[in-house]
Amino acid sequence: MTSDDTVLGVDPGELTDDDLFRELGHLYVTRLDALRHAADQAYGEHTRRMNQLEAEYLRRFPGREIDPERLREGARAR
Repeated sequence: MTSDDTVLGVDPGELTDDDLFRELGHLYVTRLDALRHAADQAYGEHTRRMNQLEAEYLRRFPGREIDPERLREGARAR
């Protein structure tokens, strides 16, 4: 919801896993463009939606696989 109680986008909890992945993928493709060229309000909405979708992903996949290379110890070993 926005400050005027307008609902924007489908509730992430209602998305199938496939739809959630597709939405996240599209969001990441458009992120740099939003950062560089969107009005402040549009960029804020993009960030809000990204946060919603990422939170839903983490809720569904709390035990997601962590790549050891992405940990500090893995980076030091390189």
